Amino acid sequence: MPGHDLQLLIKAAQASGEIAAQFWRHDPEIWDKSDNAGPVTEADLQIDTMLRDTLCAARPDYGWLSEETEDGTDRLSRDRLFIVDPIDGTRSFIKGSPTFAHSIAIAEKGQVTAAVVYLPMLDRLFTAERGGGAFLNDAAIGVSQQSDIGTATVLAAKPNLDPVFWAPDVQTPDRHFRSSLAYRLSLVGQGRFDAMLTLRSTWEWDVAAGALIAQEAGALVTTAYGGPAIFNNPTPKLAGMIAAGPDLHCAFLDCLRPPEGL
Repeated sequence: MPGHDLQLLIKAAQASGEIAAQFWRHDPEIWDKSDNAGPVTEADLQIDTMLRDTLCAARPDYGWLSEETEDGTDRLSRDRLFIVDPIDGTRSFIKGSPTFAHSIAIAEKGQVTAAVVYLPMLDRLFTAERGGGAFLNDAAIGVSQQSDIGTATVLAAKPNLDPVFWAPDVQTPDRHFRSSLAYRLSLVGQGRFDAMLTLRSTWEWDVAAGALIAQEAGALVTTAYGGPAIFNNPTPKLAGMIAAGPDLHCAFLDCLRPPEGL
C-alpha cells in the first residue's frame, strides 16, 4: 500500500520519539559496538524492536534493514523494504543534545518512496513522498538557490574539506556540522544550509530518508562523485553523498577529485 506508507512512517516516528523522551538526559545504558562502529544505547535498541514489530506487522511483505538489527539476505528478494536508523546521531543523544533524529524510509526497487526524519526534542517532523514534495511540520520546504562554493554554507565533517579531495585553488565553503546525516540532508531540503557533503562510505540507513526529503525539496542527491543513490544493496553502503541545489551540486562535482580506484 504505497499510498498509505507515509502516514504509517509518521506514526512510527512519533512513537519512537515517545520512547526516546523516556531515556534522553536520563543516563541510558550504553554499549560500544564491535569493529569501532560507535555506541548504542538501550533507547536505540528499544526503538528498533518497536519499529520492527510495528512496521513489519503492518507490511509483512516488506523487507527490513536497520542499523540495530543483524542484517540478512531476505531483504534482497523483496521489492519494498523499510530502511531504519532508530536514533541517527546516537552520540548527540548521549550528550543530551536535541539534534538526534529518528530516520525511517521505504525503498522500492532501489528508490526511496516515502521518508520521515523526526527530531522529537525540537518538534521537527520532516516528511516526503516520491513526487509529492517535502515538508517540515506540514509546511512545504525548498532548497536554496546558491551556486557559488566559496559563499555556500555546507554541512560536513572537517575531513571532507581536506585539500586532497579538491582541485587546486578551490574556495573553502562555510562549514557547519550536525551529528545526524538524516538531519543534515533535511536541513538542506529546508534551505537552512546550501549543501551537505560526506565523502566517506555511508550506510544506507543514515541517508535513505534524508535523501528523499532533500530531493523532493529540489536538491540533486547523488553519491559523492556523481553516481546514482541506489538502495538495498547487498552491502548496504553508498559511496558517500552530495545534496545541493542543481547549480551548486554541479559546482561541487566540478571541483572534487575522487581518490584513485574509485
